[in-house]
Order: sequence, then structure tokens, then C-alpha cells
Amino acid sequence: MPSPCADPSGPLTGFTIGVTAHRRADEQIELLERKGAHVLHGPAIQTHPLVAEADLAAATRAVVEEPPDWTLLTTGIGVRAWFEAAESLGLAGELSDALAASKVVVRGPKAHGAAVTNGLDVHWQAPSGRAAEMVEHLAAAGVAGARVAVQLDGATGAPLAKAVVEIGAEAVPVPVYEWTMPADTSGAERLVEAIVDGRVDGVTFTARPQVENLATIAERMGVLDRLLAALAGPVAVICVGPVCASGITDLGLPEPEQPARYRLGSMVLTVADTFGRRARELTLAGVPVRVQGRAVVLPEGDGTVLLTDKERMVLDVLAERPGVVRSKDELLARVWADEPDGHVVEVTVGRLRRRLGPAGAGIETVIRRGYRLSER
Repeated sequence: MPSPCADPSGPLTGFTIGVTAHRRADEQIELLERKGAHVLHGPAIQTHPLVAEADLAAATRAVVEEPPDWTLLTTGIGVRAWFEAAESLGLAGELSDALAASKVVVRGPKAHGAAVTNGLDVHWQAPSGRAAEMVEHLAAAGVAGARVAVQLDGATGAPLAKAVVEIGAEAVPVPVYEWTMPADTSGAERLVEAIVDGRVDGVTFTARPQVENLATIAERMGVLDRLLAALAGPVAVICVGPVCASGITDLGLPEPEQPARYRLGSMVLTVADTFGRRARELTLAGVPVRVQGRAVVLPEGDGTVLLTDKERMVLDVLAERPGVVRSKDELLARVWADEPDGHVVEVTVGRLRRRLGPAGAGIETVIRRGYRLSER
């Protein structure tokens, strides 16, 4: 069901967008639907806060009792949760004093904002938001023997803390939350099925583990190759930033779309821009129409028609080369694959003509040859 706030003529009207996020998914979905998108939510990740749990409490006390020389902050949610945990432990003031005396390095703007909000001065921010840049900065500064507090980002194995140790520093890992595979993967499985079946136009990712987990789920389903083929071609991939995008390229896929600012709102704008470029202007039987995914925007006053999947696919094939005849057999093979009855083509074309009103006359039957789009 489209959102009651959806824009029926928005840039995403007619397009189906898959959302793999868990945290802030509702906010992302609402932003996409307001621009007209139909959203399929298949969370491929689950975030588990560790606020005030034993490991986080022990790490916080270790930082307070022996303040670090450097502090690495990776995520906004992690910084906020760490200070909330310190508050519950009665150590908020001590934690602030300990970190304020260190050189604070942040991975991106969200961590920067959370650090400043909690009264910390930021010494340096990674230009591209990559953890590797933080390590390179420390190595260049000569931190051998230094004590470094590392706010972990939820990834298993604490790779950032390990990298700090490898350059000769002492790492104090601070586990604030962790990312896992969802306990219930049915939503992600439905999203994978929709992607490989050609029912999704784009997919958004806001964390690298979402990419990795979706690939793992597809592999379990036996459709990993089909998922990768879809994400490499017809399905647009949009990531919130470079860390997330590296998960896509590490799968051997093309560089995904990314916003200039690594924020959720900017990512949604990038989705809208991406699909704005995919819309096509056609003239059918002298009637100007705009085709956006499964939506056909008719002249003012005539509204917008939302096509079925098969109607959309037929129109897409015909619109590839207006004026060129497409045989019934070709349409049957490309749209229905295993359907043996060619009568389904005639039925679908007839229904498509009726739904497009006067513009439907632009879908012409060429006797004993097939169908074509006519702009006359």
C-alpha cells in the first residue's frame, strides 16, 4: 500500500525500492514513499545494543581508570550509546574528562556530531569516512606505544582494534553494539526473490554488513549468482557511503551510487536523482506520456496509470526501439519465459491499450508480425 503522503507524480512513482536496513528503516521508508516509491522492506541486519552490559562496562572503566592518548569514534549511534551507558554506570563525567584529554579522531560526520554534542573537541576526521584512513592517520602521527580507545562499529572480529595493534599501539576496544544476521530472515528472503524475479528497481544499503548478509541469504537460497547479476545490471544499487559501498565492490559489482554527504536524507535524494534519469518521455499516437518504471504519467488531467509487472515488461520491450516490430514469440520469451500459451500476449497488450486510454492506440498490431509503438 502506498503511503497516504506519497506524491503520485513524484520522481519515484512507479519504481519499487528495496530497503535492507534495520535501524531507522521506518524513517527511510517514509522518505522514499513521500517521493512516490513503492518500498519492499527486507531487513538484512539486526542491531543489538550492549548498553551497560558487562563488556561495555569493563571497557568504560578501563578508559576512565587509565585515560587514552587517542580515541577513535566510528559511529554516531555508538558514541551516543557509550555516553548513555556511562551515565547508567555513574561514570559520565569521568568518561568525558578521560576522552577530552585525548586526541579524538572520528570516522565521519555522524560520529563528529555526536562527539561535539557530548563536549569533545575533534582532532581529525577521516575525509572519506573509512576506518583505514583513521589507522593511516595514527600511523603517520607515530603512535607506537600509545594507548588508543577504539569505539567499535558493530562488526564482528573488531578489525579496527586489530589494525591499531598492528601499528604498535595498545588498543582498548569498546563494544557498544553489535550487528548480526536477523533472527527472522523471511523479509530479506522475500526481497531477494523480488530482486531476482525483476520486481525491484533499486536497493538501498546503509551498512556494509547488510550487503554481506543479503549475499549470504541469497547463497542459502541457491540464487546468489542471480542476485549478483541483477545488482550488476538492471537493479540500481545505492549506498549511504564508501564503507557500505566497499561491500558492493568486494562482491565484484560495479561502484554503486552514493550521496556526496553520507547521510540518510542525502541518500534518498540520490535515489530520486538516479531514477529521475531513468524516466522516459514517449509520444504514443500523438499523446505525450512519461514512463517511470511501472507508472505511465498521462497528460495533465488524465492522471497516472500504474501497470502490472507483465504490462510494464511488455511496454519496456516495445519502448526499447519505437517503431520496430516485436513478434509475439519474442514478447512471450522475454516477458513470460516458461509460459507456452501465446494468447497471454494478446490479452496483456489489449489490457495495456485500454489502460492507457487515447495513448493506447500507439501500441499497434502488425498483422502476422507482432506489435510496435507508434508515435503518430
